[in-house]
Amino acid sequence: MNTIKNVPARVLSRRPGHSLEAEREQFDKTQAMSISKAINTQEAPVKEKHARRIILGTHHEKGAFTFWSYAIGLPLPSSSILSWKFCHVLHKVLRDGHPNVLQDCQRYRSNIRETGDLWGHLHDRYGQLVNIYTKLLLTKISFHLKHPDFPPGLEVTDEVLEKAAGTDVNNIFQLTVEMFDYMDCELKLTESVLRQLNTAMAVSQMSSVQCRLAPLIQVIQDCSHLYHYTVQLMFKLHACLPADTLQGHRDRFHEQFRSLKNFFKRASDMLYFKRLIQIPRLPESPPNFLRASALAEHVKPVVVIPEEAPEDEEPENLIEITTAPPVEQQNVSDIFEQTFGPPNGVRDDRDLQIENLKKEVDLLRAELEKIKLEAQRYITQLKAQINSLEAELEEQRKQKQKALVDNEQLRDEVERLQRAQLESSRTQGLYVEAEKKASATETRYAKLKEKHSELINTHAELLRKNADTAKQLTVTQQSQEEVARVKEQLAFQMEQVKRESEMKLEDQTLQMEQLKRELEAKKEELTQIQSSLSHSKQAGSELHSQVEALHAEKDSLRKSVSEKECELLSVKGLIQEKELLLNQEAERGAKEIRELQGKLMEKKNQEQSLQQKLLDDQFGMLQGTVKEAENIIQDAIAKLDDPLHIRCTSSPDYLISRAQAALESVNSLENGHAQYMTNMTDATGLVAALAQFAHLTADTIVNGSATSHMAPTDHADKLTETCRDCGHRSLEYLNELKDKQLLRQANPEDVRRTLQGILQLGQELRPKSLDIKQEELGDMVDKEMSSTSAAIEDAVRRIEEMMNQARNKSSGVKLEVNERILNSCTDLMKASRNDVHQPTEGDCRKWKGGSNDTRILC
Repeated sequence: MNTIKNVPARVLSRRPGHSLEAEREQFDKTQAMSISKAINTQEAPVKEKHARRIILGTHHEKGAFTFWSYAIGLPLPSSSILSWKFCHVLHKVLRDGHPNVLQDCQRYRSNIRETGDLWGHLHDRYGQLVNIYTKLLLTKISFHLKHPDFPPGLEVTDEVLEKAAGTDVNNIFQLTVEMFDYMDCELKLTESVLRQLNTAMAVSQMSSVQCRLAPLIQVIQDCSHLYHYTVQLMFKLHACLPADTLQGHRDRFHEQFRSLKNFFKRASDMLYFKRLIQIPRLPESPPNFLRASALAEHVKPVVVIPEEAPEDEEPENLIEITTAPPVEQQNVSDIFEQTFGPPNGVRDDRDLQIENLKKEVDLLRAELEKIKLEAQRYITQLKAQINSLEAELEEQRKQKQKALVDNEQLRDEVERLQRAQLESSRTQGLYVEAEKKASATETRYAKLKEKHSELINTHAELLRKNADTAKQLTVTQQSQEEVARVKEQLAFQMEQVKRESEMKLEDQTLQMEQLKRELEAKKEELTQIQSSLSHSKQAGSELHSQVEALHAEKDSLRKSVSEKECELLSVKGLIQEKELLLNQEAERGAKEIRELQGKLMEKKNQEQSLQQKLLDDQFGMLQGTVKEAENIIQDAIAKLDDPLHIRCTSSPDYLISRAQAALESVNSLENGHAQYMTNMTDATGLVAALAQFAHLTADTIVNGSATSHMAPTDHADKLTETCRDCGHRSLEYLNELKDKQLLRQANPEDVRRTLQGILQLGQELRPKSLDIKQEELGDMVDKEMSSTSAAIEDAVRRIEEMMNQARNKSSGVKLEVNERILNSCTDLMKASRNDVHQPTEGDCRKWKGGSNDTRILC
């Protein structure tokens, strides 16, 4: 029997007078059920119907208060899959939910950040994805709060984008950077998901794979809009700023373009996405922002979500109609039969079949219970095996970590041994290179000599070409002068012809005027005659003849005028022809002059280029010599610290000779430098002086180091430092020679000063005896002779005193023995005193001219 108790609360809520609390309770219950079904620990994608109900709930209550009230109670730290699906649902709610959702999510930023940080510290595959996803969500919330013109769905018109960017270049620049950061977070999530799928060799139709791929649908929607907006903003920036300033923006955009294109291509090939979303295709190459017209070629990528097939939803009855269960009906029938008996008192076959089926059902239930117990036992065994395998896996992980640590230690030790081996091989290589440099220096110097001779030959050839060019120039100038002279002659002839024609023209005009006057006079006479004819008809015949004569004379005069006019026209034509010929001749001469001037300029340019090439070759040869000199000096400086050079020794005398030779080479170097500065087309003197300077200075440094090995400590340290300073000063001077700007100011004065210091130290280290003059030698011998004589006399006196004492104290044989001993000593002392003689001048010369080890004891 149906009662009001069986009617669900949803129907009751529609009844008039029902309270709002019941409706709110029903809404909370529906939202809680949808959240629990959408966000769970099953490794499967979130069903769209549950996410849709949650989104509709945000629009119903105009916010996400209910969603967050249930979401903060989820055990997110206990399951990484639960956290992953929570991030997915939150992403969908942000994109498609009510606009107030953004403010509600801002209040729970700390919860989102804590969840991401927690899983970021754990070695869990979903945990690493959760860490990246939470960073994306936090970036999304911050961006849309800072730029409210952009909704979380990121779908705005171009006019809104223009308004949000504004006209300030700094604002456009900052907005572009923030969109780049936004896009980086999106692409980082896609790369992490696809990397895990590559590692697992997964198929997109598996539920575990779809669980990871499902959030990428929202990422595709975000990335398509972000790509379109960044393209437009980049074109705006390139219209306002120079291209060099935006090089970093272009590099970052190109990198994001490649990543996004690869992601779209891979996603298009997956079956999972083909039925859920239509992914746009990006162009083959990124837009060319350096060309403003390329903006018209840009096509906005459009993401299409096809109409979804209705999912199998659980039917919800608006009115629940319940009937008595069949067991109760069976019990009622049994009671009826027990009370009144079976119908008609007969049990038919159906009853028997029912009893048999009941027995079979009981047996099957027993077997089912037995199977359940067996399955439970298997489950417990499998769980125990899983626990043991997990323990073994944990132990293997520890061993793996230990092995990795041991591997790192072994790798470090191998690298240390390799470095030691490389150091030893490098030392051997340096020794071999030092030997090779000594032999290579001579060959390089010979090559430099050959190069110098080639440059001299080239210079001579250039000089010859210059002489030929000068000859051609003189010929050209002579021809130009001849053309000018011909031009002047033609101009003079033209002027003369003009004057003649003008004179003829004046004569003709005078004749014409005279004829005209005569004609006027004749006309006057004719008029007079005609008037006289009118008065007198008598003289008609005579007048008639006169008129005819006058007419004939008039015709002759006209003929002569026409002839004069023809002559004048012919003269004018002749003058025009002469002028045309003169103009043509002048143009031909000017053209020849221009051609000759062009050839002359070409010759001058060739000569200048050859001169510049000669200067460059000379400077290049100088630079090669300077570089070789630097190598020689550096090799000598390196020997100061070379432990193999400690056994090498040298005498101060040899060091002095080397230092003096080096000082002389500095003087020749200054002369060569001065010659090169006066004539930079010839670097012969400077190159030769540089080679000599480098060898002698390096020889001085090496011998100074060898001399310091036999000198006292103070002198040795001072000599070594002076040699080192000499090498550094020499390198500084050579560096000045390498720079064209400093070449003219190069001065070897510092090098000369250090070489003089080495020379002074060498003189201080010479033996003092070699500095004694011949005049002082006699005084020294006299002093030594007098001191020796005094010592002998003192010894004789003491022996005599001992003899006197022996005579007083001794007697007999002892006295006799003592007297003999003392007498022998006395005789010996006297003989020694007699043998001492004054050294002669020959002995002194012998001492003076001997070697360093020769001495005469006087």
